[in-house]
Amino acid sequence: MSDTHASYLFTSESVTEGHPDKVCDQISDAVLDAILAKETELAAQGYVAPNGCPADPAQVRCACETMATTGMVMVTGEIRTQAYVDVPGIVREVLSDIGYNRAKFGFDCDTCGVLNAIHEQSPDIAQGVDESWEAQHGLAGDDPYERIGAGDQGMMFGYACDETPTLMPMPIYLAHRLAERLSAVRKDATLPYLRPDGKTQVSVRYVDGRPTCVEKVVVSTQHAESVAHDELRAAIVEHVVRPVLEAEGVELAEDAEIHVNPTGRFVIGGPMGDAGLTGRKIIVDSYGGMGRHGGGAFSGKDCTKVDRSGAYAARWVAKNVVAAGLAARCEIQLAYAIGMARPVSVMIDTFGTNEVDEAAIERAVGEVFDLRPGAIIDELDLRRPIYRKTAAYGHFGRELPEFTWERTDRADALRKACGLD
Repeated sequence: MSDTHASYLFTSESVTEGHPDKVCDQISDAVLDAILAKETELAAQGYVAPNGCPADPAQVRCACETMATTGMVMVTGEIRTQAYVDVPGIVREVLSDIGYNRAKFGFDCDTCGVLNAIHEQSPDIAQGVDESWEAQHGLAGDDPYERIGAGDQGMMFGYACDETPTLMPMPIYLAHRLAERLSAVRKDATLPYLRPDGKTQVSVRYVDGRPTCVEKVVVSTQHAESVAHDELRAAIVEHVVRPVLEAEGVELAEDAEIHVNPTGRFVIGGPMGDAGLTGRKIIVDSYGGMGRHGGGAFSGKDCTKVDRSGAYAARWVAKNVVAAGLAARCEIQLAYAIGMARPVSVMIDTFGTNEVDEAAIERAVGEVFDLRPGAIIDELDLRRPIYRKTAAYGHFGRELPEFTWERTDRADALRKACGLD
């Protein structure tokens, strides 16, 4: 935002785990997790498939897509693995965990239809990942990271800022916390008439580029038909909105607007109310619109797909730049060519908040981070079954042990490379 626009509202949204698109993201990532876990188990046992290929999690390739609608889930995509996983069983388990276990909730994990249309990955795609362009042209040498090519072309963005403890923009950070709380009070029976589907939205007032207060909150939640709208609104304000804002130390504006189910009714929800698809909530998954997005979705993709690993690495870099005190805001763009090991471009933008020259920051990033896909995979330990956790409430800004891209372990090295320590 320009300096001339001194006061403005910025809005971001999140959705609950029961939102139909998020249901699909979680199923796709649960399938990926199951494949990685089984492949790792088989590799430890020395398993060799009838086709002569040994089990090896490094050889797993997965691009799993899910669609859900009334009474049906379809799982498709391109997958390469030596393992067998029970896809219908995984689908039903995810649905049950979310809370879609009764027909009256709009979806029943035990009776819905599940169609498995997964097929093998195209060899044309696989060849560039298994043996990079550099390796095919005799340029890789003995460096193993030169031998693994990017799983696709495209650009990925990472973003960080000093507005919240997790270095995320405040609007999306608060929207995620509200969505998490909405699910928590449903599952612990604080508000037993809530149902799994829901959305949250937060509008934050910025003055001179800094967040000052929350002016508007929107919560839309699926509910039992028996609950009156006034009762629902009062309960959501008391048990969801105010506890989250108080816990985060965020002020509500004196004239703040809180809207709960603005249409007045939200009984039909989940896949019955709206068809769901994997990869349709990419802004919810990233920075709530505050940072740019390259367009590639994350869920269902193994770590050789730079849509995922590149975006995780870009967040890792941006967060370390801010944690190092080199800038208050930082955005990183990475771009890759399919089958090639090295990124074709790396761009850094600190939006005028940098404490040292941006060129020095870019040089430091080049010294401290190896942004080839193979190096990213190893540094962030991305061949583990960690992905279902990422598929609701954001891939960034959640400092869980599995979320290695949230570490600020390179901040000191960046400061040193910039000559600050």
